[in-house]
Amino acid sequence: MQDQTKPIYSLRQLVLYFLKLGTTGFGGPVALVGYMHKDLVENKKWISEDEYKQGLALAQLAPGPLAAQLGIYMGFVHYGFIGATLAGLAFIIPSFIMVVLLGMVYKLYGGLAWMQAVFYGVGAAVIGIIVISTYKLTTKSIGKFNLTSFKTNWLLWLFFIAGAAITSITQQENILLFIAAGLLYMFVKAPPKWAFAKSANSFIILQIGFWDYESSTLTKIAIFFAKAGAFVFGSGLAIVPFLHAGVVTENHWLTEHQFLDSVAVAMITPGPVVITVGFIGYLVAGFPGASVAALATFLPCYLFTVLPAPYFKKIAANKSVKAFVDGITAAVVGALLGAVIVIATRSIVDIPTALIAVATGFLLIYYNKIKEPYIILAAALIGVLLKEFF
Repeated sequence: MQDQTKPIYSLRQLVLYFLKLGTTGFGGPVALVGYMHKDLVENKKWISEDEYKQGLALAQLAPGPLAAQLGIYMGFVHYGFIGATLAGLAFIIPSFIMVVLLGMVYKLYGGLAWMQAVFYGVGAAVIGIIVISTYKLTTKSIGKFNLTSFKTNWLLWLFFIAGAAITSITQQENILLFIAAGLLYMFVKAPPKWAFAKSANSFIILQIGFWDYESSTLTKIAIFFAKAGAFVFGSGLAIVPFLHAGVVTENHWLTEHQFLDSVAVAMITPGPVVITVGFIGYLVAGFPGASVAALATFLPCYLFTVLPAPYFKKIAANKSVKAFVDGITAAVVGALLGAVIVIATRSIVDIPTALIAVATGFLLIYYNKIKEPYIILAAALIGVLLKEFF
């Protein structure tokens, strides 16, 4: 069951928080998990550090979008299944509405040239945001970047480097690496008792295509996106290669250019990056396609979070399980850094975008009262001006 201690916040406050985060939370999964820690743990103190780490660990272990799963778990901590359900819906719905509206515009005008101009600036600013978020997440999960931490937690830093290198080279996250890191660290730091036993168990409606769909296509969409939600681990970046293979190569639902526009939509809208499935679903089969794609993608991650959550809280205090989680955390945070590197190679394309990214990081470090949405808005305007006049 959920935590029995009386929460200092109401269910309404929790839902309103995730509505706000889903509406204004730019930067992708790395930034979003950072926002949750800063807001819920550090500032509001609604969630304890241990509860946050348990949620992050469970989100890392289960397939599906990382930020959405962590948000669902945050809702579960004090308000159980109803809290998890409402937090998840509040987090996802704002960005879903946005991508459906953008899908209507895309259908009507046949392209997103203006959006690419916006993304020129926004993409660079997003890099600055997620670099700072990754740094904070690293120092919280592994340790500070100093010699003492490197000596004390050398194995975790090794997992971190391996995760970053493998993700940046392969451009996808490897769940086997995470599990291997967790098991190795568990056996080194706190080997479980069963390890020494003789045997052990294993574990304008027509123009915008609003209602333009075929039943057979909806079935295919449901099956494909359910697989995406159930078998793709890690951040929003991890699902992109899987979506490309199914949407462009296998089913030929979208062209290469349309798919790249879909990724751009995911980056310039707040909330989870994976919400791009709603945009893709809309292009393929209108609003029914968007709804089916989003539901099929997020339902598995909801179930993978809320079903084991009551038991995960109970076993998380076990030293062996904690060591396993620490090992996985180090590898996953490293993989998130690798994801930042991959995204940066696509967003930092010239000197202006490099300057926007550096300026964003500088502002977040030295002027932390400035909110990310304002930075995103300024970057969008700069992008449009640069593309229009230079």
